Amino acid sequence: MGASGGDIWATLKAGLVALLIGFVPAAFAQELTGLARVDADASLISDEGAALVAEFALSQAVPWRVRVLDAPPRLILDMREADWSGLADLPELSEHVVTLRAGPFRPGWSRLVLLLDRPMLVRAAQMQTEGAVILSLRLEPAELAEFAAKASLAEPADWALPKAQDLPAVPERGAGPLVVVLDPGHGGIDPGAQKGDLKEADLMLTFARELKEVLLRSGGFEVVLTRATDSFVPLEERSTLARAVGAGVFLSLHADALAEGEANGATIYTLAEEASDEAGRALAERHDRDDLLAGIDLTLQDDLVAMVLMDMARTETVPRTGRLAQALQEAVTGAGITMHPDPLQEAGFSVLKSPDIPSVLLELGFLSSEADRARLADPVWRATMAQALGAGLAQWAAQDAAISALGQLEE
Repeated sequence: MGASGGDIWATLKAGLVALLIGFVPAAFAQELTGLARVDADASLISDEGAALVAEFALSQAVPWRVRVLDAPPRLILDMREADWSGLADLPELSEHVVTLRAGPFRPGWSRLVLLLDRPMLVRAAQMQTEGAVILSLRLEPAELAEFAAKASLAEPADWALPKAQDLPAVPERGAGPLVVVLDPGHGGIDPGAQKGDLKEADLMLTFARELKEVLLRSGGFEVVLTRATDSFVPLEERSTLARAVGAGVFLSLHADALAEGEANGATIYTLAEEASDEAGRALAERHDRDDLLAGIDLTLQDDLVAMVLMDMARTETVPRTGRLAQALQEAVTGAGITMHPDPLQEAGFSVLKSPDIPSVLLELGFLSSEADRARLADPVWRATMAQALGAGLAQWAAQDAAISALGQLEE
């Protein structure tokens, strides 16, 4: 307590900068095998005037990092091997916290998410390691512009991309197997829609594995899953992974639930035209732009150049995506599978915003529908759907290769 206020702030500021760029202090750099437990009884989240103060009591020191994200504003706290099972007992006395949740984030890491009622920035953060281990955070209200700037900071290079395992070589378009990236929606701390014992995240992972098997057995496909376990993968990282493996197709799998009204049957979504402009602006504003377009590093280009290049890529990708959605819809309908009365729709889903990868989101059904729940839980129905999607992908791939070859001849 003898240090000056300036010294303390300098120390905390240095720690925050280190955290926000993904640095782990040397004292915690070793790979820990023990699981840190969060003591809910000795922890708290409360308000001090306009500020939010959080203190987490831990059984041992572990590597950690903290950052904020926007839309909606939220605090993200990642910790190495932390057990948050006592989260429900955590005293939560803050009016600024709308909801909080925690769980596995990726192998060996857990994540706590605090949904905030307003933009707030971390003004102080430290882990006390002498005696009781306490991780302390202090958040204060922030102006929208400052918050947006902090929220848009790129993930550290060694953190953003899930570790690549058995990734296929990247073939040229029209040559070799088609690389299909299957994206089982949700996962980890985000279970997605739930109804009874059924969770969207579990169902989609099961179906993704089944569809992968069908595609591999049919030949002509290489298949990569954005997640192979019940783990959380941020939305942008799913698209980044697709580009890293040279995806020719990105297929995101979901089974939503409606809070009101009724709907049933499979639906195929492509990116809405108005969402393309918004996506271009958001992507161009990011700092880590070296993976927005395959083979083109936009890091040193200004926003206008980046958006123009992405628009040029979409000129080719949009019709290819439309033909992909049509081929999948015809194959699913041809297999006698029930589809939504309006089976082809558009939306601004984040996972559909890759400018150069044909991407569709498939709602296999609605967990809010009793009939759809029965179908989704039926392995025979899932096998029929997987076969239909495989047939649709094969038909589209052949058509796409033929159109590409014709275009090259005309050139």
